[in-house]
Amino acid sequence: MFTILPIIVLFGLFFLNIPIAFALIGASLFYFIFINTSMPMEMVIQQFVTAVESFPYLAVPFFIMLGSVMNYSGISEALMNFANVLVGHLRGGLAQVNVLLSALMGGISGSANADAAMQSKILVPEMVKKGFSKPFSAAVTAASSTVSPVIPPGTNLILYAIIANVTVGEMFLAAYTPGILMTIAMAITVAIISRKRDYKPSREKRASFYEIFVEFVKSIWALLIPFAIILGMRFGVFTPTEAGGIAVLFSLIVGFFIYKKLEIKHLPIILMDTVKGTGAVIIIIASAKVFGFYLTLERIPQMITTALMNMTSNPFVLLMVINVMLLIVGMFIEGGAALVILAPLLVPAVKALGVDPVHFGMIFIVNIMIGGLTPPFGSMMFTVCSILDVKLEEFLKEVWPFIVSLVVVLFIITYSERIALFSLNLFR
Repeated sequence: MFTILPIIVLFGLFFLNIPIAFALIGASLFYFIFINTSMPMEMVIQQFVTAVESFPYLAVPFFIMLGSVMNYSGISEALMNFANVLVGHLRGGLAQVNVLLSALMGGISGSANADAAMQSKILVPEMVKKGFSKPFSAAVTAASSTVSPVIPPGTNLILYAIIANVTVGEMFLAAYTPGILMTIAMAITVAIISRKRDYKPSREKRASFYEIFVEFVKSIWALLIPFAIILGMRFGVFTPTEAGGIAVLFSLIVGFFIYKKLEIKHLPIILMDTVKGTGAVIIIIASAKVFGFYLTLERIPQMITTALMNMTSNPFVLLMVINVMLLIVGMFIEGGAALVILAPLLVPAVKALGVDPVHFGMIFIVNIMIGGLTPPFGSMMFTVCSILDVKLEEFLKEVWPFIVSLVVVLFIITYSERIALFSLNLFR
């Protein structure tokens, strides 16, 4: 009983609305002060400090900074215009643009909340002018933002790679297939709803090849970033950390000298956004490492692995159980926190049953992104509702078809490793 008391304390702090990092620290200190009193406190502090000394973690601030630079450099505007010429002629045109833009932005920002906030401010007002209801616009924006952290270079992909001891390059390559499937599923959902409600296209007719080519040329600088990152890592030109630095430098050059939207006055704001974003991620990583120290001492990962394997030796049944558990957990815990807490517990279990850890990474990350749309603590749900002043009950009425479509994608990639890892296998 005493072994699991810190876990009970952790969830108690969650329900008291204590920030994730402080809840993890509080539960860990409870264990080391009241239960494992023989452990020197210096060793506990050492775990906290050494948690962030891993070189790959340097990629996190670079990719966070990349997303911030993008917001001021004109890249998002170029991508929005490109998305409009591609899908603006479809029924529900701007809603389709919203979905495609998130997929394109994911390769640059990798942040669901940043993507949701940006589109809430830039695209949703135009959607409302075109006759879309504000709750539907909010639902599309929040749902489409789930794609951003799935398509590289999302920071969750980097964190999972470090936790599961797989290469960041493999995670990046594998993530394209789930990201594309999520985009297609939401585009189909938008089309069905738009047909029922008679939401109009944003363009009168399909763009000509020339129009598409012109917008492609304008946005090619933005589109080059994810491809350059993937190819550079694939051929050993640079590491993921170096890729982040190169991508930031490239986007600064594009913003200053090509799109000419980035100004010197924006740099302090970008640096402050980077520091805040990095601090939020790193303190969760460090506190999760201390909590993980407690889990290791009490052999809880091994206990969970044994319990799951005693429950079933069938990997398909195990993945079903884990999916249901993660969908429930995602309702209460923010995705990044769920990743650093649960991945170390679950990866050994799925590996013991022969599940590819990269495949499980795709399942895990798609699952926790769905949690961002669900009450009571969905982060993207709160982001769009607060910015757009939409009531939660109105948002939930509009978002459930998108949740259903994403759950369908989740089960496709869960039970078809060939589909889930299609883009990775092309390069293996």
